[in-house]
Amino acid sequence: MKQLPNILTAVRFIGAVCLLFFGVQSFAFWFIYFAGGLSDMVDGYLARRLGCESKTGAVLDSLADLVFVACCCWQLIPVLMFPQWLWIWAGVIVAIKVINQISALVMYKRFQFPHTVANKVTGFLLFLGVPLTVFLESAVPMAVIAVVATFAAVQEGHFIRTK
Repeated sequence: MKQLPNILTAVRFIGAVCLLFFGVQSFAFWFIYFAGGLSDMVDGYLARRLGCESKTGAVLDSLADLVFVACCCWQLIPVLMFPQWLWIWAGVIVAIKVINQISALVMYKRFQFPHTVANKVTGFLLFLGVPLTVFLESAVPMAVIAVVATFAAVQEGHFIRTK
């Protein structure tokens, strides 16, 4: 029972790779997408509830999130019709997060993935906003999310640098 959170995280890794085999308009893609998002919400809760939180589990969770997001991006970017300014904004957010990790490596000799409230809110909004953006064919949900994601990325950098 104590391994359940890590098993859910491992299943998210597998689901992320499976996303690459289904088109964005397919039921299978969205089923795996929602299952992956829900498993991300549940694994941390279960780890705390079962008293089996660990640094390893937190790192695995962050890596699973990264792989899940990368696979989603690989599938979704070709079909998303965003204005250029929103793509640039997304690039700035990614650049901030990369700089955060470089500073963590320089300062602490390892990556740091703070599980802040702002990062969790951003993840939840992305979880809901991506399907809205795809099905409504509107960039508005992503523009709103970009505001929150920018704050989360800057806050993450602050937490990394001030520990």
